[in-house]
Amino acid sequence: MSQTDPIAELLTRIRNAMRARYNELTVPHSRLREAICRVLMAEGFLGGVEVGGEVPKKMLALKLRYSPTRESVIRGIDRISKPSNRRYAGAAEIGKVRGAMGVQIVSTPLGVMTGREARRRKVGGEILCRVW
Repeated sequence: MSQTDPIAELLTRIRNAMRARYNELTVPHSRLREAICRVLMAEGFLGGVEVGGEVPKKMLALKLRYSPTRESVIRGIDRISKPSNRRYAGAAEIGKVRGAMGVQIVSTPLGVMTGREARRRKVGGEILCRVW
């Protein structure tokens, strides 16, 4: 089955798994999905990211994080740039999410990184999503 927007599919799977209180989630692998998940793990939204399987059927195993009261660490997750409407921003135009309590994930020529890191490195790019 072909996918028109694999990033939106990844974000939707994470959102649905968090609402269903899953501890782990398995999604098909791509380098961009892996980079997004690694940024989410570095920012504390995911507990772990592991790549498994052979080349034609590689999978990403994501460990979801919850608070001690079993509430989701991710309050919201939105796709910003879509295949039909791409959103690009320069380093000065990348804003903060929810008063700096969340992150924007930006695809830059230097790789996938947070909006905060993109502003610090003075590089712009495509704003993929925001998570808070």
